[in-house]
Amino acid sequence: MHAVNLDKFSLRTDLIIDKKDFQALVTKKYQEDEITVVRSASNNGKKNYVTINFTDVTDKDNYQKVETVFIRELKRFIKPLKLKEKDSVLVIGLGNDKITPDSLGPLTIDNILVTKYLFNIGDVEKGYQNVCTFKPSVTGSTGIETIEMLKTLAKVSEAKCLIIIDALAASSIDRVNKTIQITDTGIHPGSGVNNNRGEVSKKTLNIPVIAIGIPTIVDAKTIVVDTFTKLTSFLEKKKINVFGNMQDLEKDEFKELLDEVLTNDTLMVTPKEVDFVLEKLSLLLGNGINKTLHKNFNTTK
Repeated sequence: MHAVNLDKFSLRTDLIIDKKDFQALVTKKYQEDEITVVRSASNNGKKNYVTINFTDVTDKDNYQKVETVFIRELKRFIKPLKLKEKDSVLVIGLGNDKITPDSLGPLTIDNILVTKYLFNIGDVEKGYQNVCTFKPSVTGSTGIETIEMLKTLAKVSEAKCLIIIDALAASSIDRVNKTIQITDTGIHPGSGVNNNRGEVSKKTLNIPVIAIGIPTIVDAKTIVVDTFTKLTSFLEKKKINVFGNMQDLEKDEFKELLDEVLTNDTLMVTPKEVDFVLEKLSLLLGNGINKTLHKNFNTTK
């Protein structure tokens, strides 16, 4: 049996850690308990990424550990901006709240402490950042390109920084709902499901953009390829032949066979408990952003 070449199938992903040349971009990697953090950069440090891998956030102890790491890494992106408390920060939650795997952004916004109206009337305590939020929904519902909406919002809110949250796609089942990616490169809404919209970045908005994403779906192709890869590897080690004449196929013939299996470009898969997990993840992101921006923020949740 011939090994399956994952590169052949161009599996869908929004994660930098899934890219072929990722290892060459790594600048630091560390582990804390069961959490692995990988920092990477490209273009001589002009594009920065942090990938936080964890096992579970439904457990209270694990949740706290992941939140602590998330806050620490997010502060590394916020601190260089040297924001004053009066400087407006616009937090955007991308996605469709009517589709559970795509609801991460809107759910997170529900957990953000908004203070801009207090700054407008001059009634805000020390230790709190000027923060406003918005849920732009999706272009299919509004008819308006997200980037055009955000240009107007950034101008009206006089935002000095934009934080944008979105659900991502992964090319590994093991990363679904178990990875947080933070980057200062911006985001292309809908790219994970081949529905690219206008780029949201410093280049298009003229203000720093920090994108935070968690993969909530995986392409069905990934499951097929992962299954073939792991199964054939296991059987080769055991010297077991259960595929019969399939093992006599030439490499190109085997690739053609897999191409036939992997023809569906629209089927995306998410875990059955995604609604429960996203409730925890959106709370984690919301509280993490609050504690990063607001020095005096406290929560008992």
